[in-house]
Amino acid sequence: MHTTEQDNEYLEDKNIQSSATAQILKDSNTSGHEETKETVSSKTEETKPQMEKNSCPPQGTLNKIITNGVFPFMIWCVMWSISGPVSLPGGNLFGLLIIFYSAIIGGKLLELIRIRSVPQLPPLLGMLLAGFTIRNIPFLSEHVHISNTWSSTLRNTALTIILVRAGLGLDPQALKHLKGVCLRLSMGPCLMEACSTAVISHFLMNFPWKWGFLLGFVLGAVSPAVVVPSMLLLQENGYGIEKGIPTLLIAASSLDDILAITGFNTCFSIVFSSGGILNNVLASIRDVLIGVLVGIVLGIFVRYFPSRDQTNLPLKRAFLVLSMCVSAVLGSHHIGIHAAGGLCTLTLTFIGGVNWSKEKIKVQKIITTVWDIFQPLLFGLVGLEVSVAALKSNAIGICVTTMSLALLVRISFTFSLMCFAGFSFKEKIFIALSWMPKATVQAVLGPLALETARISAPYLEPYSKDVMTIAFLAILFTAPNGALIIGILGPKVLTRDDPNKIKLELTR
Repeated sequence: MHTTEQDNEYLEDKNIQSSATAQILKDSNTSGHEETKETVSSKTEETKPQMEKNSCPPQGTLNKIITNGVFPFMIWCVMWSISGPVSLPGGNLFGLLIIFYSAIIGGKLLELIRIRSVPQLPPLLGMLLAGFTIRNIPFLSEHVHISNTWSSTLRNTALTIILVRAGLGLDPQALKHLKGVCLRLSMGPCLMEACSTAVISHFLMNFPWKWGFLLGFVLGAVSPAVVVPSMLLLQENGYGIEKGIPTLLIAASSLDDILAITGFNTCFSIVFSSGGILNNVLASIRDVLIGVLVGIVLGIFVRYFPSRDQTNLPLKRAFLVLSMCVSAVLGSHHIGIHAAGGLCTLTLTFIGGVNWSKEKIKVQKIITTVWDIFQPLLFGLVGLEVSVAALKSNAIGICVTTMSLALLVRISFTFSLMCFAGFSFKEKIFIALSWMPKATVQAVLGPLALETARISAPYLEPYSKDVMTIAFLAILFTAPNGALIIGILGPKVLTRDDPNKIKLELTR
């Protein structure tokens, strides 16, 4: 009995093992079948896009082009269904759409032009040429029309966005670190170019002194739209970061624009007012004080409202800043205190941004997105103001001569100011040449005098047309050449260091 029970247990164990091995083989077969199914299904999924590409509806790039082409047409359809005749050819909305999309296409086409070992040209040049082309082609110029009121409002709004970016771009730590060098670079060349332009235009173009200084402050501003991206690219690659050259130029560009815009507003008030010079200067000082005081109050408000516990904090802050600043700039023009709005914007954004710490970058990104919308409109509208038929050959030559002589004075003075800042000879040449590009401020300030003269003082229109022409030529010549000089000369002249090592040394 005992032996039979052991035999039975042995047989049962054997049966269990055999069933287990059969189950394992079955599982392996099923897993193998599942793997083959997965590989077959993956292959079929990979072949699906290839089959779809060959199908009748277009895919890829062609589909993207058609879709992007339908978008502006549908936007026009919606605007036409809401506004009616204003969106038809000859209306303001139709003209804005044509300018906007033409400027975008012009900027994209310029981005496609790439030459080896040559830096990328700024897209704003293509936007400027797009508006210039529309104005000087008879068929297009007959149907593209924008009223002076619309054009002025859009340009002042663009000016507000430039000032907001300048105020938020001021870094208190960088200003403390660079101290006197940044102040010398931001104030000295701008004032020297403004004064030299006033003298040259007075004797060469027969400008009155007040118009000469107005033109000088139009030309005195450097363009952050050209300088800042070029400097950031050099900074990422480690060029000049040991001595802080990119940081210096980025910080000084905002202060340079602030000074030029403030000086222009002061001269603008003097030119288009009927009182004496002393009364106009006192009125300008009054406007400055009003703008600074209102900017301080609003800046303190924006610093604490909205509070940090709210959702969508960067979006709310960006909306508050933009709405307040646009209201300040446009409202000051309606009231008649032109200089107050710009200074209010700068003070508000600087004081408010100091307390935002790292969240300030998110607000700046939102403002940059808004600027991407207004930039094509701004440069397209500037190009639209310049007519070849209205220009005289001798006037172009005199304008180019005036601009070139003032630019040479600026470059020479910038080089002399950097002689006591601890830079090498090559670095001083680079800084002086990098301080020449002009674009955004000239695009905003250039047409303002012309628009005001057309409305309130037609007898001053010849002077304002010359100011507009010189501003256009300054953008056309200095923006691409400045970008090329910075991109080509920077890697050859500036010393290269590892950005990570510099950051480690600064944190020690």
